[in-house]
Amino acid sequence: MTMPRTPDEALDFFSRLNPSVIKPGLERMRVALEALGHPERRYRSLHVAGTNGKGSTCAFSATVLRAAGHKVGLYTSPHLERVTERIQVDGAEIPRELLGRRILEVLERYPDAAGTPAPLTYFEFGTVVAFWHFAQEAVDIAVLETGLGGRLDATNTVTPLVTAITPISFDHMEYLGNTLGAIAGEKAGILKPGVPVIVSRQEPEALEAITRIAAQVGAPVLLEGRDFTGADAPGGGLSYRGPRWSLEGLSLSLRGPHQRQNAAVALAVLEQLDARGVTVPPDAARTGLASAYWPGRLEELSRRPTVVLDGAHNPGGVAVLLESLDSVYPGRRLHLVFGVVADKDRALMMRALFPRCASVHLTPLDTPRSLAPERYLEEARALCANVRAYASLDEALAGARALVMEDDVLLCAGSLFLVGAARVRLVRSLGAVQQRQ
Repeated sequence: MTMPRTPDEALDFFSRLNPSVIKPGLERMRVALEALGHPERRYRSLHVAGTNGKGSTCAFSATVLRAAGHKVGLYTSPHLERVTERIQVDGAEIPRELLGRRILEVLERYPDAAGTPAPLTYFEFGTVVAFWHFAQEAVDIAVLETGLGGRLDATNTVTPLVTAITPISFDHMEYLGNTLGAIAGEKAGILKPGVPVIVSRQEPEALEAITRIAAQVGAPVLLEGRDFTGADAPGGGLSYRGPRWSLEGLSLSLRGPHQRQNAAVALAVLEQLDARGVTVPPDAARTGLASAYWPGRLEELSRRPTVVLDGAHNPGGVAVLLESLDSVYPGRRLHLVFGVVADKDRALMMRALFPRCASVHLTPLDTPRSLAPERYLEEARALCANVRAYASLDEALAGARALVMEDDVLLCAGSLFLVGAARVRLVRSLGAVQQRQ
């Protein structure tokens, strides 16, 4: 590739790296970070893995740390609408022009990254840029979400103060394995000697793998239900009990019963950070949990009509989504806009979700990985009496909206590609959306 010379050229270079290319392994990252003088060592970090809930846990953690007065970097993936969402400092996305400059700075120090073929994948290069940006911004702590797995994930080049593992279910089996134990073993690859790991409630097979690896590595384990708990508080909110904190009546900005678990994991993480020199007063925890923002997760864009976006894209995520819908919208009819990528376990998602819907509207996605609706239309029609397939997302949204009655819910789910694209269209057409805190 030609070496970029301007921020715009740098952004174009980054966009031409194929986001679908996945090459597990850490050696390429180590070479790049060595060339940059190891920016990831210039600040403290928190590292979060898991199948579902890790983004919300990161959002809760980062917001509480900001409320505690720390300068906080947040690195997450994938993005919904803009690549700049992935890299944030103190709750603000990196501006596009600055992202271009940061890419140029990385390429100046590691020009091999512009070689042909590119030595780094899209995710690896973005991770390097994030680490570099956080060092240039002199953050106090970076909250890092793994991309795929953990053991061989590009983010696993840091030595964090604390790690966390959120609920594990089946996803990315072609890379992580076909059993919960194998998948959990890959996620537990982020564990480090002497670094405490906060573990949410897990299926027994997953928990066995995590605790076995923790014992091998020498990582202290704090388990949800044994060492910390989060439960409904009398009168509403969250009641938290941990090794050091006992907090009542905590309000959560993110909706759904599953967010109690994500918040409890975040609080257990924050307790451990506080014990390791990253001061977090309990009042900051209260403030941060009430103001965290994480779009596309049971996000209500409007109330008349009620339009909800959720990034559930695997069987575990769909199970959580259904529990949340029963809690937040009990008895309401659902009209589902659904799209899925070809490598996901669509059958289990469809079996759980489609029979609950008054209508289902199948759409292609704007990615080469999209599964054409015609490929699974008959499967869908066996699960819901009213299923239609469309040639575009715009048509699917129009078809669903034409059927939504006053008390119904229009739901978009099945893929984060779908949620991101639908969010752009719906915010524009509805003219109202929950504002960022």
